[in-house]
Amino acid sequence: MTKILIIYTGGTIGMVNDPKTGVLIPFNFKQIQQNVPELARLNYDLSVHSFDPILDSSNMDPLIWEQLAKLIQDKYEEFDGFVVLHGSDTMSFTASALSFMLENLSKPVILTGSQLPIGEIRTDAKENLITALEIAATKKQGKAMVPEVCIYFDYQLFRGNRSIKYNSEKFEAFRSPNYPILAEAGVHLSFFKNYIAKQPTEALKVHTSFNSNIGVLKLYPGISPQAVHAITKSGVDAIVLETFGSGNTTTAEWFISSLEDAIHNGKLIIDITQCKRGSVELGKYETSKKLQQMGVISGFDTTFEATITKLMYLMGQGLPNEEVAVLMERSLRGELTAS
Repeated sequence: MTKILIIYTGGTIGMVNDPKTGVLIPFNFKQIQQNVPELARLNYDLSVHSFDPILDSSNMDPLIWEQLAKLIQDKYEEFDGFVVLHGSDTMSFTASALSFMLENLSKPVILTGSQLPIGEIRTDAKENLITALEIAATKKQGKAMVPEVCIYFDYQLFRGNRSIKYNSEKFEAFRSPNYPILAEAGVHLSFFKNYIAKQPTEALKVHTSFNSNIGVLKLYPGISPQAVHAITKSGVDAIVLETFGSGNTTTAEWFISSLEDAIHNGKLIIDITQCKRGSVELGKYETSKKLQQMGVISGFDTTFEATITKLMYLMGQGLPNEEVAVLMERSLRGELTAS
């Protein structure tokens, strides 16, 4: 029988309404089959691990990611797949982080959640959970169909480090702007094999060291030197620069000098676009040529979530800046499309 481990970290999916107070409270996920009786028809051997205490996903951090990665590592040989129940707000960050932490992953790690609690009549929780389990259990010729970290939500399966949460009010909460979906749940589960990661040839390797000392500088017309210097002159080790269009910035001398000084002082600067779809192309316009010349790193079409977690992961390995810069522009887990 296929063995799946359900890891409940928290989130709306595990909430029920307290009839006394009207407040949403978590139910005991160890009794999951009582709340979702349909699970018995899947004929899987299900086990549940609940975090204690459970977490609102806004409180996720690298220490929780480390717990998740180590749990998957400890249970890796025992289970065929893993379903992580998680609040949707930071799900893309966790999925991205796990993709970098779990090198040579050969089994599915599917994150899912819901927009409505599992006890609501119109909830999306049951469908998301049941289909995530089916995906985690699907094999072809004895091997996992989807050997990577993914998000399943509202009938679509996304590569985790390509996903973004774009809607807080609709069931279709996630999108993958720069990469096709991996599967779709209609009458049948349809897998798009050309876009799914290949089975690795080496054993699982788990990385748990992170350096989260990162600043974020989002540009806007009229940004002041004070606002820029608050980041470039701070004690961060790296800066994610959210730029216009294909990676463009103001060419004001004070701004360019601020970036040059930051790089001279040992800071990494990674350029990603504010656009949800598309890629950074440093040097395409005059407004990004100087960035390229001074050594700003291109994030290409990497999402903000994947850029942040990839930086944390690479800097956590203690690598020299030169090596981090090279690896940031290289696809490690399918997170970017380099030119």
